Amino acid sequence: MTTSNEYSAVFHAMLPKERRAVAVIALVAMCRMFGLFALLPVLSLFAADLTGATPILVGLAVGGYGLTQASLQIPFGLLSDRIGRLPVIIFGLALFAAGSILAGLSDTIAGVIAGRFLQGAGAISATLTALMADATREQVRTRTMAVLGIGIGASFLLALIIGPIIAAQSGVRSLFWIAATLALVAGLLLMALPAGIEKPKASVVLRPAAVLRPELLRLDLYIFVLHALLTASFVALPFLFRNRLDLVLTEHWKIYVGALIVSLAGTIPLILVDDRRGRAGTIGLAIGLLLIGQLILAFGSFAVLPVFIALAVFFAGFNFLEAGLPARLSILADGELRGASLGVFSSSQFLGAFAGGLIGGIFLAGGQPSRVFMVCAALAGVWLLIHQLGGSGRGQQKKA
Repeated sequence: MTTSNEYSAVFHAMLPKERRAVAVIALVAMCRMFGLFALLPVLSLFAADLTGATPILVGLAVGGYGLTQASLQIPFGLLSDRIGRLPVIIFGLALFAAGSILAGLSDTIAGVIAGRFLQGAGAISATLTALMADATREQVRTRTMAVLGIGIGASFLLALIIGPIIAAQSGVRSLFWIAATLALVAGLLLMALPAGIEKPKASVVLRPAAVLRPELLRLDLYIFVLHALLTASFVALPFLFRNRLDLVLTEHWKIYVGALIVSLAGTIPLILVDDRRGRAGTIGLAIGLLLIGQLILAFGSFAVLPVFIALAVFFAGFNFLEAGLPARLSILADGELRGASLGVFSSSQFLGAFAGGLIGGIFLAGGQPSRVFMVCAALAGVWLLIHQLGGSGRGQQKKA
């Protein structure tokens, strides 16, 4: 049972220096992620009309950035452990901007895919999370990670609203240019970080056993599946909205945003019953919500209302896991190898996005989005089974 003293430790007030660092890092992450999220609800429709497009290549255009993200998170995380976080973050933002410009200038599916791969090469998610951990005490780590998660969630919400509107008025290409501009803004924001953030202690030898402990690998698997489900869904959803529900592009955001707002009725209770050590039952419930959402999309997507309900249920589970999983890992990881551990975690996350893009493209080939949702439901079902068979999650609580 959690005591009042434990809750006091978890919710201990952040210091002014910590609040400033958390605000800056969250804004940097928001700028970067907005550039990716704004494309998510419109890119599959745009890519389908490009020269040389096929369903699989469309899926690759949506999720391809995840492959280079996955490949470089660990090297960048390790590099940030040795030379510091800021040089790695600045370099990653530059690569992201270059990829955005390349995709914005391309008229073929191959060019857009190349740009997306280069966008993904700016693999700084793990380094940003490690910088957040460097700048805060463990007693407030869950709160700071929650702020980061809320910031990214807000970016996601704004992107779903603004992305389709901008795409309808100025074209999808303009979103790539906005992404490049926001990368520059994010670089400038780094100048506002407080001085004196403790530099990471370089590990003389990388200890794979410390980075690949079973309790960490479990979280890596979970984030992989979570983002595979998200990306595959967003390959199929725009076609569902346009071809089956007869919604014009400027109407898509209303369903996304409404569902996200309603989803808070599920996300907030999950957060309230969870704590920094993590409860396997809470995670299992969140996975169950993902499964239910996908089942409704697979078998009940004949009208706007069931689709709206499905997305609200899905987002309730997704938002909780998106914020909670990195918070757990940042506490469980060894301090001197936190960047590397978060690198593995972020690699798994973006590899999941890549896999989700392929899943969406492959099963959308028949022109039936419901096939994508059925596959996603099966994947969520297997995930839930693995979680239930994995026990009570004591491994995740060990170090906390």
